[in-house]
Amino acid sequence: MGGTQPRIGLNLKVAQKQILTPGLVQMVSVLALNRLELREMINEEMIANPVLEEVPEDVPTIDQVEQKVEANGTAELLPADNHAENGKRDSFEEIDFGSFFRDYLDPGFKAPAGETYEKTSFENFLSQPSTLADHLEWQLSMSKCSDAVRAAAESIIGNLNEDGYLTATLEEIARTGEHELKDVEAALTLIQEFDPPGVAARDVRECLLLQLRALAPESTLAAQIVSDHLKLLQNKHYREIARALDRPLPAVEKAVEIIRKLDPRPGQRYNKTQPQLIEPDVFIVKTSDGYEVRLNEDGLPQLRLSRHYRRLLSDGTATREVRSYVKERCNSALQLIKNIEQRKHTIVRVCEAIIRRQTEFLEKGIDYLRPMMIKEVADEVGVHPSTVSRAVANKYAHTPQGVYELRYFFSESVQGPQGGNTSLIRLKRIVKKMIEEEDPAHPLTDESIMRRLQEQGFNVTRRTVAKYREDMKIPSTHQRRVKG
Repeated sequence: MGGTQPRIGLNLKVAQKQILTPGLVQMVSVLALNRLELREMINEEMIANPVLEEVPEDVPTIDQVEQKVEANGTAELLPADNHAENGKRDSFEEIDFGSFFRDYLDPGFKAPAGETYEKTSFENFLSQPSTLADHLEWQLSMSKCSDAVRAAAESIIGNLNEDGYLTATLEEIARTGEHELKDVEAALTLIQEFDPPGVAARDVRECLLLQLRALAPESTLAAQIVSDHLKLLQNKHYREIARALDRPLPAVEKAVEIIRKLDPRPGQRYNKTQPQLIEPDVFIVKTSDGYEVRLNEDGLPQLRLSRHYRRLLSDGTATREVRSYVKERCNSALQLIKNIEQRKHTIVRVCEAIIRRQTEFLEKGIDYLRPMMIKEVADEVGVHPSTVSRAVANKYAHTPQGVYELRYFFSESVQGPQGGNTSLIRLKRIVKKMIEEEDPAHPLTDESIMRRLQEQGFNVTRRTVAKYREDMKIPSTHQRRVKG
């Protein structure tokens, strides 16, 4: 036999892999919370986790605790048990945040400890929260796609139920909306990249897989369980899953914990019908050096690890089971503290990027709001565009020009010679002013407004003008006419 023999050997390969951790899952949900929701979530966590406690005013803040963790690891905060079995040191494992900071900015940010400043006075006020459709349409307006795909995407958004699921088939949407099927498919792919993760899914399996894909592009055990063994998962038959996948039971149980943190009804958060109490999440304050971002942390509990439970780990009186439970709770507590700090970091960085682009607005007012796309800010900050969407969702900034929702600062530019530096919001105000100054007996038609805008260098159509007018809830020409 003259054939060559196969070579047998070992090959080492170094590769970076994105690891899906419970901490990363929690980070995504924490980032999307506004200040009031974060306060409620922290209070719930303190009730659920006895290791977490609020820092009294006369002791170091969370920032100083975080600095200690960064400098010395967790061992100083959580003393090792010197009475471990077999003579070995039962040290507290350092938390593995995986690719957490690589995806959500660097961990170097530290909020100034004990910072005090005089805040601009404001009154709490009520605002009707944006719906899921509002949130998706805003993201759609910030996305680059063809007019055909955009029209199909609007049809898809109109066919989502309150939970965020798509209730019609792609073929039905194409037929009823007179779209090409390929445009509907492209639109669905686009919307499924939007916030909240899992939106526009057609069933629970796809919803959970979309959320897992948003957190980890690599294939994971959690994704495999959802994809192939959802029924066993729903019935909590974890041993059967482990046997079917030939994986250890602890690994399956860990993956299940990740899946439990996903939201099978992602649209519900944006479909609240009751008015929502609004308090600014950030203050944009003018200083001698320009503008500065200051987080509004009034009323937010500052967290630390309970000294009682830390002593329980170090004095050697607790059983092994108790020590194991306390360490697991400490792990969870430190993850939450880390995620809250990272939320601050992300919001501040995004707001700083906004300030650099919207200085004229801060100085002179709304007529100077410049076009700004999500991707521009995401590229500068170094995160995925969906992270920016979560960072600004349902959050408000107190600025020298008043209180504005953060996503208000994002607006596409208008087409035409004069449109490059004009935001869509500014153009709508021009249309509104034209209508306010019209002769009530002979109101302007959409076509006449279109011609005036085109004369000013804006490339718009009559249909676009009509849409602007409807967005501003301005009646039609016929309805505005005042008979003498």
